[in-house]
Amino acid sequence: MSFNFAAPSLRRYVARAVSQLRLAPDDLLRDATYRRLWTSILISSFGGQVTMLALPLTAAVLLHATPTQMGLLTAMEVAPFVLFSLPCGVWLDRVRKLPVYVIGESLLALIVASVPLAWWLGWLSMSWLYVVGFAIGTVYTIAGSAAQIVLTQVVERERLVEAHAKNALASSSAEVAGPGAAGVLIKLVGAPMALLADAMLLAVSAAILRGIQVQEGAQLAAARFWPAMRTGLVFVARHRLLITMAIVVGGWQMCHHAALVVQILFATRTLGLSEGGVGLSFVGLGVGTIVASIIGSRISRRLGPGPTLVLGVAICGVGWLLGAVAPASAAGVVMFAAMLMMFGVGAVLIFITFLALRQALTPAPLLGRMTSTMRWLILLPAGPGALLGGWLGEHVGLRSALMFAGVTALVLATLAWRQPVIRMTRALPLIDDTSLPENSDRATPAVSGV
Repeated sequence: MSFNFAAPSLRRYVARAVSQLRLAPDDLLRDATYRRLWTSILISSFGGQVTMLALPLTAAVLLHATPTQMGLLTAMEVAPFVLFSLPCGVWLDRVRKLPVYVIGESLLALIVASVPLAWWLGWLSMSWLYVVGFAIGTVYTIAGSAAQIVLTQVVERERLVEAHAKNALASSSAEVAGPGAAGVLIKLVGAPMALLADAMLLAVSAAILRGIQVQEGAQLAAARFWPAMRTGLVFVARHRLLITMAIVVGGWQMCHHAALVVQILFATRTLGLSEGGVGLSFVGLGVGTIVASIIGSRISRRLGPGPTLVLGVAICGVGWLLGAVAPASAAGVVMFAAMLMMFGVGAVLIFITFLALRQALTPAPLLGRMTSTMRWLILLPAGPGALLGGWLGEHVGLRSALMFAGVTALVLATLAWRQPVIRMTRALPLIDDTSLPENSDRATPAVSGV
């Protein structure tokens, strides 16, 4: 009797829940091209969770890396952005971006697979990991910039915040389930062999991207390299909002990389976590990113993109301070997971607004040079931040690197809020997409499909 009474109520509850999961008529995921791009990001992100844990765990546990070596490993991943971003931007504005993105995913699969191969052959060393880190950074420099531009070829500019939030949701979904699964996988087969899973997922991601039809918009006609690069630099330099955002996000990158190089060491050596325990703690990162991905666009609409960016920096700073004071106990493990969760929230709020703002401000023919110039600017401080974090971790203590990151991020957020160009940016600007700076390079339209 009670079962029969409860069944209709249960059915109504399930029907109501299913109706809430249905996509709105204008949801971006109803677009087949964007849905394919989003699926590729989701799959690639799952693989990225394996690499995010397996590569530093290989260095820290298998190769017994020092904090300074961990800092150098991170700096090697950042170095290609500094070396290649600017010329990469000129080149990207002359070629179709989607093929670059697809080839990049395929190359990443091969690079990541080289680590288990070297381990199996007995060649694995920190030097090998430095080379792998540099190669990964090089691919991210080129193909990562191409991927950001591909999004603008799929999504209208006024919906870029929504698109970046959905992309972050794909990444954060992987970050919820990925770290726990990666921790178990690493425990079963070892950190080097676990990287094969990422290689396979990257290959699947590349296969999904092949054949997508996108409107490439404008490409640079043959022009001299240096004047073309100068046009991109001048465009960014003359735009106060772009320069201010580059300074703020660059400072945040310095803090992030100072904390990043010690957090695995802090988890394994100070908190005493196993590989599986580290993976479970990183679920907190996924929870934070998925929450921010769901509500991030609403926060941006309510506060404005500028204030939302500042809020993200402040949340990260509080999280790093929480980690710095975490005791070596069960409570400390919870605080460590909370630190990762707050970083996830803050990072998503930063990037859904930062990426959308800079793309909305830039004419299509300059997107490659603007993207690479901005990535170059914000990652210039990342290498020194990683080296400083490693030095602090080795000579002062692992907690000191987290403390430095937290205090500096809060100071940065305070200074950013005092800048009217950030504080008063309450909506995405609308520009004439066909407009170009004076004396810029000629452009020609193209359509791409791989």
